[in-house]
Amino acid sequence: MNFQLTEEHLEVQKAAREFAQRELLPGVIERDDKQEFPYEQIKKMGELGFMGMMVSPEYNGGGMDTISYVLAMEEISKIDASASVCMSVNNSLVCWGLEKYGSEEQKQKYLKRLATGEIIGAFCLSEPEAGSDATSQRTTAEDKGDYYLLNGVKNWITNGSTASVYLVMAQTHPEKGHKGINCLIVEKGMEGFVVGKKEDKMGIRGSDTHSLMFTDVKVPKANRIGDDGFGFRFAMETLNGGRIGIAAQALGIASGAYELALKYSKERKAFGKFLHEHQAIQFKLAEMYAKIEAARLLIYKAAYLKDTKQDFALAAATAKLYASEIAQEVTTEAVQIHGGYGYVKEFHVERLMRDAKITQIYEGTSEVQKIVIARSLLK
Repeated sequence: MNFQLTEEHLEVQKAAREFAQRELLPGVIERDDKQEFPYEQIKKMGELGFMGMMVSPEYNGGGMDTISYVLAMEEISKIDASASVCMSVNNSLVCWGLEKYGSEEQKQKYLKRLATGEIIGAFCLSEPEAGSDATSQRTTAEDKGDYYLLNGVKNWITNGSTASVYLVMAQTHPEKGHKGINCLIVEKGMEGFVVGKKEDKMGIRGSDTHSLMFTDVKVPKANRIGDDGFGFRFAMETLNGGRIGIAAQALGIASGAYELALKYSKERKAFGKFLHEHQAIQFKLAEMYAKIEAARLLIYKAAYLKDTKQDFALAAATAKLYASEIAQEVTTEAVQIHGGYGYVKEFHVERLMRDAKITQIYEGTSEVQKIVIARSLLK
């Protein structure tokens, strides 16, 4: 085993850290407060290659490995999880799925622009009555010969109004259950496609989360990814990789909160001592550090398995479960260490605590991760 990052990995990590400090930190509290999408910052992330890191250079991507992506996700997430979730969806769910399973025509038409951040994508699986139970798709794609007629509603869609390309899961053959689901590429502006209200969320408030409505939207057959009925498998395999990205986001949120708490403990005095001189605070910091390091190693393992083309589903679910759980714990402790100051916005940790919660929910709740893990163990 080799736990040493390569020179290229360290360069990626440094570039992401510097970008986050320089471009994302200024205004992050205001964007969160006003629910403002970081348009300019996401555009710059695209220009720097952060929106298509793992895509082959053939399709304008960075051609990097998953470890590089994880390192960048952590650094971006330390500062602005609203920006990092946009980055995660575009990289893990949209670009990766298109490159692995899309046709050459689809890659030329969509992937090249997605990889550079010229446009961004959205992954549309969840519905009002189909969250964790992804097999219960009510959105339908009726086969009309050379096109599909798409009808239905999607919920909780990241990049909901800012995306230009949407990967939409829809049921074509109800009698076949999940084997009758297709994934269709829908473009913004198609007649009958309407972006609904923006959600007023507890955390990642700068993220663009909307409901989407489809009414008799004509989607060309050429926009179907894979064979007829491949949609559910496409969604599940894509989400396996997506979980590594969200685990890295959770890690970044936790490590960002820890770094702030450590810094504060060296600046603030209580009872005549700096906070870090009190054993109660030392123990908190030690536990926070240990949990973050454990999560980091689980994530690196999942990324390594993915890069070496081994089965990474179990490792990804484990990393996502643990990293999201400790993100909630670590950010809560960071607020506690800050005391009353931790409860006000200018010290950042209350926002990180709010942002941490969603990592336990989206791209598979903690309960779903336990199901995935248990099924793998009991095979």
